[in-house]
Amino acid sequence: MDEALRKKIQSLLDEHRIMSIATLREDGWPQVTTVGYVHEGITLYFLCGLDSQKARNLAHDNRVSLTIDHDTSDLMAISGLSMAAHAEPVVDRDEAQKVLDLLVQAYPEQDTAKLDMEMPSPEDVRIFRVTPTVISVLDYSKGFGHTDLVDLSVA
Repeated sequence: MDEALRKKIQSLLDEHRIMSIATLREDGWPQVTTVGYVHEGITLYFLCGLDSQKARNLAHDNRVSLTIDHDTSDLMAISGLSMAAHAEPVVDRDEAQKVLDLLVQAYPEQDTAKLDMEMPSPEDVRIFRVTPTVISVLDYSKGFGHTDLVDLSVA
């Protein structure tokens, strides 16, 4: 991946905190949900309930598709990311705590002391590490529907 494209991906990841992620239910139907995420480089992390539908879906099949984008009133300003990836549960407690700390840092405007809940511990939630295999970078400023494809499975 060239440096300009890597910077564009990093910039889009830095600009956002929400993604739509599709998992596969055991009956084969895709399920799309919106979750918050944090990232280190191009590795993303999200958390969900221990027994949530997402956690059950990922226990069955760890393949995911996701999008990161935003709404804009300017058609030619549409930009975002689409990824095919694998989501693995984070089992190392230190890595899990690091992700929870990153989550707090991602919301600096949030006064955690005023929340009606305590921040979860690594044992309270299921944390997933999302490792992309294909990244599509959507950038209409380069032309209607323009995408750059990064295939990390051949790297």
